[in-house]
Amino acid sequence: MAARVNPAFDNTSAEEPVSDSVRAEPRSAIARLAILHAEAEQTARLANLLGRSFYVALILPIAAGVTIAFSTAAGAPRCVAWALLVVAASLAIARAYATTIGQPFERAVLQAFSRDLSAVLLYAGFAWGAGAFLVLASAAPIGTAVLFASAPTLALALVLRERNAVLLFLAPVVTLTAFACVLRPFTGGALQAALVLICCAIVGGALFAADRRRNQIRADALPVI
Repeated sequence: MAARVNPAFDNTSAEEPVSDSVRAEPRSAIARLAILHAEAEQTARLANLLGRSFYVALILPIAAGVTIAFSTAAGAPRCVAWALLVVAASLAIARAYATTIGQPFERAVLQAFSRDLSAVLLYAGFAWGAGAFLVLASAAPIGTAVLFASAPTLALALVLRERNAVLLFLAPVVTLTAFACVLRPFTGGALQAALVLICCAIVGGALFAADRRRNQIRADALPVI
């Protein structure tokens, strides 16, 4: 009679190696969780950007109206021309907002809105910067150009809380304003241009620092894979 091994003492099944796919399942599940978390975070960020963009559409024409009210030296045609440029940017933002608000949690729609908003903000930066040539008085006190360039940028930064979007607005504003200080020229033109560059560089640095801080907080919240 052939000898049979008692199943109670058979260790072959217990010592059978675990396959790589079985070992990878928990790890891949955590990876999928991290991907879903990142997608949900991006959707929430873009949805918040969508909601905040409505306030930008209001801020730009209001800020332009305040600037025109204090620019007594500028003629009516120049003020109207600049106001139309800024209002066009505001209407473009409002249109993008109205088109997207019906689907506020669709990632593809929100990503398309983010691209449209970036393009509009770049145009808005050029439109606002044109005011340094059209509206600001060349005899304005030193610091006027700095306030003109930095005040709307700070307002957009506080409202949007999105580094790249604000930088798209800031870049043409600071460039055109600095050129206007020297080319028109303003009172203390070179000094005003330098102050504009320095102040806006500080604003840009603050945007990078705040963005790095937010990214660090997000990275700490992600599960370890």
